[in-house]
Amino acid sequence: MKLVQQIEVCFYQEESGNAPVRAWLQDLSQDDRKIIGRDIKKIQISWPVNNLLVKPLGSKMWEIRTRLDNRIVRIIFAFHDSKIILLHGFIKKTQKTPQQEIDLAIKRFKILQNL
Repeated sequence: MKLVQQIEVCFYQEESGNAPVRAWLQDLSQDDRKIIGRDIKKIQISWPVNNLLVKPLGSKMWEIRTRLDNRIVRIIFAFHDSKIILLHGFIKKTQKTPQQEIDLAIKRFKILQNL
């Protein structure tokens, strides 16, 4: 029997203790959270995964690509201290991931690296 090595998943936390991705997820329906959670779990136990679920964004960051009924969700994450850190989550409304969404994740990742 093969033992599955899980990668720990953490939420990015601001100095105030606020975890923006956790708060964003809590605003979604329970069904939506289940689907997103299943995709995060796949990454946690099967990294590296295929490009249909995860896409590299550069700057050592990746995006989880989850499709809900009528919406597309993206969660941007990075590896830090051998953990997956969920940096930013949003509902995608355009074909291309908006630069401002990537910039926010980059900003959070830089803060994290400087701690």
